[in-house]
Amino acid sequence: MQAFKTVSGVVAPMLAANVDTDVIMPKQFLKGIDRSGLDKGVFFDLRFLADGKANPEFVLNQQPWVDSCFLVVGPNFGCGSSREHAVWGLKQLGIRALIGSSFAGIFFDNCQRNGVLLIQLSEAQIQALGQLAAEGQNATISIDLEQQKILLHDGRSIEFEIDALRKQSLVLGLDAIGGTLQRSEQINAFEARHLQQNPWLA
Repeated sequence: MQAFKTVSGVVAPMLAANVDTDVIMPKQFLKGIDRSGLDKGVFFDLRFLADGKANPEFVLNQQPWVDSCFLVVGPNFGCGSSREHAVWGLKQLGIRALIGSSFAGIFFDNCQRNGVLLIQLSEAQIQALGQLAAEGQNATISIDLEQQKILLHDGRSIEFEIDALRKQSLVLGLDAIGGTLQRSEQINAFEARHLQQNPWLA
C-alpha cells in the first residue's frame, strides 16, 4: 500500500450531500474479475455525456481540477452499498484523500484498508475549504499526515484529528496484513509456545 506522509496537489470541490457509492462507481463497472480500469468508472454518469464525451460541466473535467488528488466533499459521502470498487476506482484516478464532515461507515473502513486518507472537519471548515477550492487559483494544498495539518496556499493551516492506528498504517503504507506482520515475532513466539504445550497439534 502506498505510504502517505506529506502529499501536495489540487483539491476539487464536490459538496453535494449524500453522494452514494453507485454515483462514485456505477454498477456496470462491477463485472470485471480484477480491479483494472476502474478509474474510468469513477463518477461515470457525471464525468461523461450520453455520447461518451467528457462532460464539460463536471468539475473534474475542468482546469485546474482535472488532475486533482484531493476532494472536499459534502456530508455522508460514500453512503449506499458497500462496494469496495468505489474506493479502488478513486485511488486509480489518483485521489489520495477525501476531506468532509461525515462519511458512511463501511466506505470509511474501505478507504482505510486501501490507503485513501479521510479527514473529518466541521461543516463550517468544509464550506470554507470548498469555497477556496472553487476559486481554482488557490486550489493547491498540502496534507501533512504526520503533523495532522492541511497547509493552504496562503500559509494558513487546518489541524485535524485521526485515530492513531489509522494514522500509523497510512504513514507506513501498511494494509491489514502488513500491520499484522509487524508483530510477526510475537506471532511466531506464540505459535512455538502453543505447539510446545500442545504437541499433538503438530
